[in-house]
Amino acid sequence: MNIKDAIKRKITATFFTTAITAIVLACAYMAAVMRSSPLYQLGEGFSSMFILYSIYVGAIVLIYGNIISAGLEYIHKKWFINHTWFYILLHGLFGLVNGIIFPEFSLVLMLSGMAAALLYALIDRWIYSRMKAQKKIKGFFIFPVFLFVSLWLCFQIISETLPPFTKEEAIEFAADGTPQDVFPKKEGKWKGVINGYNVERETSVKEIGKEKYIVTFTERWAKGTEKGSSLFSYEVDRQSATAHSMEGEEPPY
Repeated sequence: MNIKDAIKRKITATFFTTAITAIVLACAYMAAVMRSSPLYQLGEGFSSMFILYSIYVGAIVLIYGNIISAGLEYIHKKWFINHTWFYILLHGLFGLVNGIIFPEFSLVLMLSGMAAALLYALIDRWIYSRMKAQKKIKGFFIFPVFLFVSLWLCFQIISETLPPFTKEEAIEFAADGTPQDVFPKKEGKWKGVINGYNVERETSVKEIGKEKYIVTFTERWAKGTEKGSSLFSYEVDRQSATAHSMEGEEPPY
């Protein structure tokens, strides 16, 4: 088998191993989420975790895994060509290295790294035998894609419908973690005295689209003849709160 076929085999094994490992890890993550959280947007959560794990696993398999595998294959052909099981076992042993690199997650990473390495070696040998027999290997690309799409559809089907994103939630979203956290948490006004200033803080909200709002925080103050005001507004939807406008001056208190 020539170099071109060997590269094709390694890349195919890398794709298959990365995809299957990422799918398994994403499913494990989703199983944990489903035990403790509402069943909202499960398909989106599954695909997001799949992408995240694919990047991590893919980088390791593509660089570290293929370098180790190429070395083991050279040794395999030179010294134990008739002991494929030993070739596969050595992959699993090198897969344990993840637990040494990241000791805080040593057991989980050691086991997952070993499982991924064993899967890589098994697929590598399977592809090798199919290519040697001049059989097609497209199935190693099609199956992970089919499995991912099928699982994504399943998660989408069992997902619950998101409840409406309300004005009250928009106000809370806009105020949380910002200076506007001191304003009323619902539409209305607050009046009080701060350092001798009569202060009025008002929260208002306007719907500008489906589950999209402009939340406005207005502050007015007066002390004798001194008066002033400031205004901050945000465009808010379920995913984000973006600054919309800012007017007035900084309060003197």
